[in-house]
Amino acid sequence: MQRLPNAAHAAQPWLIHEIAADFQVEDVWALPSPGGGPDDFPLLLSAIDVSFQPQASAPTRLLFWLRLKLGALLGLDRGSSGLGGRVPSLRERLPEELKDATPDAHQGSEFSLLYQRDNERATEIANRTMHGVLHVGWVPDGRGGWRGQLAILVKPNGRLGSLYMAGIRPFRHLIVYPALGRAWERRWRELNETTRLDKG
Repeated sequence: MQRLPNAAHAAQPWLIHEIAADFQVEDVWALPSPGGGPDDFPLLLSAIDVSFQPQASAPTRLLFWLRLKLGALLGLDRGSSGLGGRVPSLRERLPEELKDATPDAHQGSEFSLLYQRDNERATEIANRTMHGVLHVGWVPDGRGGWRGQLAILVKPNGRLGSLYMAGIRPFRHLIVYPALGRAWERRWRELNETTRLDKG
């Protein structure tokens, strides 16, 4: 995945700007989705919704294991520190039509689905360290095609949250996101090829 300036997220007319205006943009990434067309956003979501951990490298799996153990040891992920506990869900800020249409959970993920539209989806998570949003959008790539774009928005929980986010940043940039990008690109190519053959 290619890291982008925060302005690449801010320049798009996303609904998330209104919903999470008090969150800070932590990262913006161009997702590997070569050959994407204007209607391929659902295909991208199918590619990134598959668990990548079985294919992940040993260092990446180790990082996830360590985070799980650390979270249990420090109580970072207790129910009382999550959505509806320490912080209310951002769903309370949604327009009424999206509140009615949005299910309570994003199946198969630790993230809860906030909303989904034709060209963007936002999911959220909260624990003792932060309240975070994972935003995926579908944008023109500037070369006649389309690509996915990922933004991570966070609201750290005080000094602990700020220190935690700063501490994990190098691991996310050097290990986790590259591993995610490789797994998502493989899945995207597989799905794209299958879809092309089905249409042919």
